[in-house]
Amino acid sequence: TLSSSNPIGIVELSVEVPIGSAVDIARMYKEMFGFDVSLEADSEVKIWGGPGGRSQSVRFVEVEKPPPTTGEHFAIYVSRFEETFSKCLDNNLVWVNPRFVHLDNSTDLPSAREYKQFRIRHVPKTDMDVEARQVITSDTEMDIPKSTAAFALEHEVRSVFHKSSPLKGDTNTKSSGLHPHIESSPYTLTEGVTAIDHEVEVPLDWKEESHAKTINVFAREIMLTQKLQDRSNLPILLFLQGGPGFASPRPTPVIGWVQRALEDYRVLLLDQRGTGLSTPVTFSGLGKISPVPEKQAKYLENFRQDSIVRDCEALREALGTGKISLLGQSFGGFCILTYLSTAPDSIDKAFFTVGLAPVGVEVDDVYRATYKRLQKRNRMYYNRYPMDVARMRDIVKHLQENKVLLPSGALLTPRRFQQLGMMLGSASGMESLHWLIEGAWDGSGLSYSFLKAVENAQSFDSNPIYWILHEAIYMDGEGKASEWSAHRIHEEAKQFEPLFATDPSQTPEDTPVYLTGEMVYPWMAGPDYPTLNNIKETAEILAYKKDWGNIYDIETLKDTKVKCAALISYEDMYVEKEFSEKIADVLGDNCKIWVTNEYQHSGLRDDGYNVLSTLFAMARDHKQIPS
Repeated sequence: TLSSSNPIGIVELSVEVPIGSAVDIARMYKEMFGFDVSLEADSEVKIWGGPGGRSQSVRFVEVEKPPPTTGEHFAIYVSRFEETFSKCLDNNLVWVNPRFVHLDNSTDLPSAREYKQFRIRHVPKTDMDVEARQVITSDTEMDIPKSTAAFALEHEVRSVFHKSSPLKGDTNTKSSGLHPHIESSPYTLTEGVTAIDHEVEVPLDWKEESHAKTINVFAREIMLTQKLQDRSNLPILLFLQGGPGFASPRPTPVIGWVQRALEDYRVLLLDQRGTGLSTPVTFSGLGKISPVPEKQAKYLENFRQDSIVRDCEALREALGTGKISLLGQSFGGFCILTYLSTAPDSIDKAFFTVGLAPVGVEVDDVYRATYKRLQKRNRMYYNRYPMDVARMRDIVKHLQENKVLLPSGALLTPRRFQQLGMMLGSASGMESLHWLIEGAWDGSGLSYSFLKAVENAQSFDSNPIYWILHEAIYMDGEGKASEWSAHRIHEEAKQFEPLFATDPSQTPEDTPVYLTGEMVYPWMAGPDYPTLNNIKETAEILAYKKDWGNIYDIETLKDTKVKCAALISYEDMYVEKEFSEKIADVLGDNCKIWVTNEYQHSGLRDDGYNVLSTLFAMARDHKQIPS
């Protein structure tokens, strides 16, 4: 559904279909394609679509003897193309027409992205199971048994970004022309909140002049329903998620910082490239892009802050708006500093929550500081829960002596277990970790619920960007590679703090086992995280890459004219306070900082309404915070 109000193509079409098929047709169009459907009568349905949501319709009318099809097919365009393809693939509806393999041969998501279209050959009966559908969709003959298909009609399903799409040039899509932009009709997200979806086609590689290869970037715009009529006059706040490699939040119910933001802004929730609905990076997808690790690495090097900011600018231009304000959580704040370096004139105000990046700091020094913070957080944890010293040692000893598999089949090793230390960086993390450790055992060993909770707490293998690019976000300019910095500094850390060792037998009985945090390590591509094996060589290439481009410009950042307000956590385990204060000094008097031990790295999640209220007041000079 698009934002234009002018119909494109046929305005209304009536199709005669077999008795009993109307409900099946309606269900497929609604559930698979997301069209609006109205039941006109027991034997007649109407499918609504087109620009504006209801500018075109197809009426399916049941008759005793519908005319035979003679090669006709429907060509339909959908804005949520990847989501639609995945639904059809999951339901075994995707089909390759042997007559048109030169036009599309879409059998999986990467190939569908390449062709920007796929086909289905019939509307299935709703009482038909998935296995039965698979039998007929794998058959290359056109005849479809009546017992398995409600209605036989080939559908050519295309993305609105397809080269033949009449919508790419539609001026009412509010595209700048440079980057095609699709905007949905407003819909209710939750009571009192309206959403509008945006999808913008952008270059994969912004540095490559031809921009031949493209990806799609998705953002959800939300606003108070009562302000919808005044939408064009509402200022925009673009939220940049922490990570890297995580999609923007799906806020239902609307509480916390989102609730506060909507009082003053319409909010753009961006799925940063490679995440969520923005041409996601997946293990299977990387294999389809190329089985060659060098080509995979070349693809992935385009998913850092510099590319994300260029995407934001394309989205801002597509919306036809002037300056926007930014809110960045953690890595999202890193992106804001890149934005301030490259396009400061596009920014009204910038709000950081524990996201003032260590600009100009060597990656090894970043991890040296992080391990020292971890040392302190571990001490605090065991001081609070001294009974967990023995519990942790018992678990690690058990993992050393036994092969313990997680529900996914991955091996739970002592070093993977130590990565639960990531929980120590949030406000309730210590308590959550304690409850987890307290209930680790059942009568026969480590309990299933414990193993499941451990696996759920670690998302390294479900968010490949996080593992493969985590150190790359610190590489600013050419000449140096990260070379698995966290792994190297971990060995160094064990010299000043032996408790980081993974073997309790190396330490006295009454000493704790120290946990690690958000660091990534080369050994993770092994039995600990088997899926990471798929991109092990690719990760090695990126770890030793030296020709990274610049992501910050110190001269542009100096004494910024943009009003900024930043929350800095005094004991932040992820973004070192000292480094944040240094870049705040570079930004100058327009950057107001709020240094506090009241909040951990999770402050925006824990108390978002008050945190954002304070930052808004600081940036508007309504509140002075001693810092």
